[in-house]
Amino acid sequence: MTESAAGIGIRGRRGIVSLVDACLKQQPDAERPVTLLLGPHGSGSSETHSVLMERFGPEFPFAYVKFAPGQALLPRYALGLIARQLERKLPRYRRSRFPLLTLGLLASDQDLSITTLAQGRRDIRRRLDSFQQQAEHRYGDYLAAFLDVAGSAIRAPEGASALVHALLTDALRRGRRRLPGTRFSAEAAWYGDHPLIQSQDRWDALVELNIWRHQGDEDDTERLDRVLFSAFLEDLRRNVGRSFAPRSLLVLLDDTHTEYGRRFLDLLLRARHDDTVVAGRDCDPLTVVASCNRWLPRWGPVTGEQWPWQLRVPDRASPADWAEHRPPRDGEDTWWYPLRLRDLNLDEVRIHIEQQLHTHPGLAPFARLAPFIHRLTSGLPKAVHEVLEVLRQQGAPPDPGPEQDRWLRTLPERTVQVGEDNVPLVDSALAGLLEGFGPRELDSLAECAAAQDLYLGTQVLGHGEALFTELRSRWLLQSPGSLTPALHPWLRRLLLWQLALRPHDWDTAHELLADHHQAEGRGAAQMYHRLALGDLDAVAGHLVDRFQAVRAEQWISEFDRITAAPNRLMTPGGPLDLLAGLGPAHPDAAVTTHAVVRDLTAARWLWSDPLTDPALRLGDVIADGFIQLSRLWRNDNVALLNESERYRHWRHPLTITAGG
Repeated sequence: MTESAAGIGIRGRRGIVSLVDACLKQQPDAERPVTLLLGPHGSGSSETHSVLMERFGPEFPFAYVKFAPGQALLPRYALGLIARQLERKLPRYRRSRFPLLTLGLLASDQDLSITTLAQGRRDIRRRLDSFQQQAEHRYGDYLAAFLDVAGSAIRAPEGASALVHALLTDALRRGRRRLPGTRFSAEAAWYGDHPLIQSQDRWDALVELNIWRHQGDEDDTERLDRVLFSAFLEDLRRNVGRSFAPRSLLVLLDDTHTEYGRRFLDLLLRARHDDTVVAGRDCDPLTVVASCNRWLPRWGPVTGEQWPWQLRVPDRASPADWAEHRPPRDGEDTWWYPLRLRDLNLDEVRIHIEQQLHTHPGLAPFARLAPFIHRLTSGLPKAVHEVLEVLRQQGAPPDPGPEQDRWLRTLPERTVQVGEDNVPLVDSALAGLLEGFGPRELDSLAECAAAQDLYLGTQVLGHGEALFTELRSRWLLQSPGSLTPALHPWLRRLLLWQLALRPHDWDTAHELLADHHQAEGRGAAQMYHRLALGDLDAVAGHLVDRFQAVRAEQWISEFDRITAAPNRLMTPGGPLDLLAGLGPAHPDAAVTTHAVVRDLTAARWLWSDPLTDPALRLGDVIADGFIQLSRLWRNDNVALLNESERYRHWRHPLTITAGG
């Protein structure tokens, strides 16, 4: 399979393609998961939908629906859109039909103003045939009417290829598609037999659907939706039971964390569970891939302690993996297959840049910046794309060197085009990641970002648990199940950039956190925040004391933790200029342990931040510092010499996640 321009969404996601391929080729009655792609905004789920459309759309019936925030996409509208797309004619297969769903939608569509079942029974057949003829005259077929009321939900994902646009256009092409027959007698009988409908007479059952929608309460509305979903799944079973039919049909659901997206998923899972587990019928042949940027309330508390699923990574996703880890079939949770989208590793970032050269050859000079981009963004797909857009649009110096280093240092302030506007990268990225946050919440979150442990930050700085819970529900923690819940590195970097523009708040946050860790006896954590405050002498003094108290391996570990502290350095210049500016006001004439440790701390502090040392130019300075330190610590210097070699011949880690 070749990768297209939308390929950034699939790097690190090939297991999803393999999973869908396997599900589409299973026997029609095989049990298939409802695959859920979980991750923050920008994690590549929409791009993954695009790649799945490219890969399977030309060969298999598929449907794509986006439940955009603020869009009131009723379940019946979504079903109509999906069925209309699945009816697309393909060379290999007979066209799929949805007579049961169409009849249920027709019967409940227009208010028949029915007062008695007897009256409705006399009129329903004539009125249904009239409704269908009117729709066919106006739209070509009844299901095409849903394109007018909800067609915006089928717009291709941002950045989708020409092939995806062509496939969606083909699926939505209008034309006369009249269903065989005009009276729906056989389909009406199915409704008369449905357990959720009280009336056993076929035409009375259809009248009951109409009354539920136009005269019923919330319970009636939900009951109607459940019946419509059951009809849709039964149509699918009947379609794959015919000759020249596919074994499975693919449905892609984007942004299902929204109100109507959640409602659609709930109804789909319940209908499948009722049919397959409760009623004992064959499983429907639907292959479903949904994306979700939030924790779903139906799973219980966002901690996940009450949810029977453990998140899986996409790299090795398969029907066998799902079957091995799914909960028992007595609950609806058995149908989920939650895949936590991971960030791209360094090789995947590099490959993406190389792929972009086909359409944006001007990016060629920046291909060597892949390690910098990965360090800066941690490989979040949307962030990688945005940084490349800034480099391409804003005329970054193409050649490595001091000029490029100085330009990259202010990258978050560089603008990126959003629609017709040019917006600073930091504002554009935060608007996407933290959609719906108000200015005060953003200010509070920026302060909490000063802490490595986000939960601790919300407590010490007095911002409460609600903020922490909201960030966790948006999948914005780096490691959701870890003991130290930290913000995603890209989000934290952006928030700290904004906090640095508020010097008083920066100082207050780090001072409070330093005091807290001092009271708890956590020296390294305290010094982390002292270094963020720029107190190099105090940090060096602490490290000199530890130099005498612990073995070299432990000292190096503590040194690394402390010098990972953020900085708010505002003076211009590249990494060597900045390092020179951090020198002591009155340097010692002699080479002392304190002087060596102080210089080493300053160099490692700058080196740790990709914005202050984009090309890792201070690696040799750090290596020399460890050599000097080894001469002062002769009793335990092998680890120091090894550390010197590590920085001298630094290789950027790939950071492949578990299972990748």
